[in-house]
Amino acid sequence: MTSRTLVLADEAATGRLGQQIAPLLRPGESVCLSGPLGAGKTSLARALIRALTSPDEETPSPTFTLVQFYEGPGLSLAHFDLYRLTDPDEAYEIGLDEALETGAALIEWPERLEGRLPPDRLDIEIALDGEGRTARLTPHGAWKERWLEL
Repeated sequence: MTSRTLVLADEAATGRLGQQIAPLLRPGESVCLSGPLGAGKTSLARALIRALTSPDEETPSPTFTLVQFYEGPGLSLAHFDLYRLTDPDEAYEIGLDEALETGAALIEWPERLEGRLPPDRLDIEIALDGEGRTARLTPHGAWKERWLEL
């Protein structure tokens, strides 16, 4: 498996990565964001969502609702925050399978799925690095064809 690490100097760079990923995302695929609290997962997610919908799209964190749905002109997107889940089945109970049948999924805290991850995904592990961050990108399934465009 091939991974690539990017240096993200600040929050704006994290947002640009989300904007670059957005046009590559296809129905049935997911982007899985992992990393510690405060690493920038939600910043990347907001930029990706706004790139798919509109620059002023309201993008509340799904920490308490667990999932938020968005409709872009060419793709519907479900943003899942699995931090509060205690069982992997809960992700499927709140609609992960259905989201992937009709659109794409953005998944924060994918480790809560305990290995039951969607097969066509781009894993992004964000880590704090001084004033900035690093992002390790690992493609799976269909993403192996497109991820180097980032």
